[in-house]
Amino acid sequence: MADHPHLQTTVLDATDVRGLAEFYRQLLGLRYCPGDEPPADGTADELEWLVLTDAHGGRKLAFQAVPALPRVTWPDATGVAQQLHLDLTVPDRDALERQRERALELGAEQQLDRTDDPDEPLYVFADPAGHPFCLFVA
Repeated sequence: MADHPHLQTTVLDATDVRGLAEFYRQLLGLRYCPGDEPPADGTADELEWLVLTDAHGGRKLAFQAVPALPRVTWPDATGVAQQLHLDLTVPDRDALERQRERALELGAEQQLDRTDDPDEPLYVFADPAGHPFCLFVA
């Protein structure tokens, strides 16, 4: 008997499950769980749940369909709170700038630039569904 539960994955709500899964698949270099791949013929799918894994099959992120999703306003604290965000790290400032450009090209919105912080240079983004995530030098 286990003393503690095991965290299997983090689940993000999305009105466009495939679109958000594809954003994170490309950004993080993940793979679809077998059976969750996009239709081979290019047609739209109606899946309400998708899972992304690492190269070894370990579940990393899942996406669940919701009919509506209020857009988070964080770091502006006067609106909708973030409730959850992902921290993504890179080894150095050059990688930080490369990954910033990749995130923007994939559809992220930059929310905050704190690269002038000598101890923890970082950017805050919103993914295409509005979920916040941080990219910083670890």
